[in-house]
Amino acid sequence: MTGEVGNPADPPLRKVAAVPVDWLVLDRQTPRLVGRSGAGDDVSIIARLYRGESLDELLESIAANGYLDIEPLIVLGKDGRLVVLEGNRRLAAVRLFREPGLAERVSERGRVRVTLPEICERRRGALDRVPVYRVATRGDSRAFIGFKHINGAAKWDSYAKARFAAKWYSDGDATLAEIAGCVGDRHGAVKRMVNAIYVLDRALDAKVFDIADRAIPRFNFSHFYTALSRVEYMEFLGLDPSWSNCAAALTDPIPADRLDRLGEVLRWLYGSRSEGIRPIVLFQNPHVKQLGEVLASREGLTVLRATGSLSDAYASAGPADRRFREAMLRARREIRTAMGGLRGFDDRDESMIDIAEDVLEAARAIHGGMKKKMRDTAMNGERSPLGSG
Repeated sequence: MTGEVGNPADPPLRKVAAVPVDWLVLDRQTPRLVGRSGAGDDVSIIARLYRGESLDELLESIAANGYLDIEPLIVLGKDGRLVVLEGNRRLAAVRLFREPGLAERVSERGRVRVTLPEICERRRGALDRVPVYRVATRGDSRAFIGFKHINGAAKWDSYAKARFAAKWYSDGDATLAEIAGCVGDRHGAVKRMVNAIYVLDRALDAKVFDIADRAIPRFNFSHFYTALSRVEYMEFLGLDPSWSNCAAALTDPIPADRLDRLGEVLRWLYGSRSEGIRPIVLFQNPHVKQLGEVLASREGLTVLRATGSLSDAYASAGPADRRFREAMLRARREIRTAMGGLRGFDDRDESMIDIAEDVLEAARAIHGGMKKKMRDTAMNGERSPLGSG
């Protein structure tokens, strides 16, 4: 460490120096914040970091081991203060220990229970100053931060990665290929993430979706950018084919008359706590693909909107031959299960005999209809897949 400094303008560029914590401010643009960057005051930001970034574990570590200054905070001078570009979790944890009443305000505002572990006075006193490394511009820090959090040991989730890359790209400081090279990811993956950020921001600006209102704790952003790479979603949302090149994404990518549909897709992916809607996409594979096929089917979409069931909608969405085959396979599976459980039949329950007769009658009708269709096709000199007409 090169020593202590006297005011926020003093820290030398590209060198480590110790500064008072009171000089440091949280970064409103940190990609860790789920939602539009810049929203909320310090209390709201710390609450969001506590909920989503395991801040409780960091607090326990500082209480037990002290503040480990192995790696300095990366800061940028602005308006007489030092903005923390890298290390917002550490700054939030230090402030919770140092500022009386902050934990209570965070708990109340963020609807979380912030519990501060016991910390000795010696370790608390050591939190007055922390080492920083000052950069001249935000861009000077991006390559290091990007590699550390996107491809390094302290990985961000997919939303933070996407938000970071989109901000870097929109500032015009680098091409997508250069960003991908700096963060150690594929160019195609970075492009999909950045494109999806522009679509998500359109939904947030139009207020057809609110990330904070999602019905699940984790915001699985990869579901969304994977979905947007599929043609069914693009057509449903009115995305122009040229949208996939990132320059087009800088303008409003979703037509105004498709914004309600964008809100529907996001609620199907993430749910809505206020509307009592649970997400129907529980796993990226196969649910993102299945929802895409439903969006491309008028019948499947009608069923989905009426029932909220992806399985029912998907069963209604496919070609007639596929639906028939899958229904037959399910019926055979259930019949075989019933056969295996025949010993459990209560011979005093005559209603079960009636059900068995209904099943038998339906099976004979299906079998007869299939045979008739085969005969009719043969007489007409045609051969086509069952149910394709």
